[in-house]
Amino acid sequence: MRIEEHPILSFKKGPKVRFTFDGKTYEGYEDEPIAAALHAAGVRTLGHSHKLGRPRGFYCAIGNCSSCLMVVNGEPNVRVCVEKLKDGMVVETQKGKGDLR
Repeated sequence: MRIEEHPILSFKKGPKVRFTFDGKTYEGYEDEPIAAALHAAGVRTLGHSHKLGRPRGFYCAIGNCSSCLMVVNGEPNVRVCVEKLKDGMVVETQKGKGDLR
């Protein structure tokens, strides 16, 4: 589920890194968006709507919507579609609107 070649976009893969998502270990490529690594690993639900609890997935991929807000290394409301993956990151599904700090 990872785009390897594209006629317009170019991709530069960093080294493979490990990260955890909701307590489970995954692999991705350093500096790719966290959401892309999750999508490639088969994770399709990134959160749920506040009002009706419907699943939200990888949507805009440019940081404009709020479908991909997650808790990353303890920091809530991180847009994982634009946040770069680093080795050892801890990513968690955000429940509700997230805590303000």
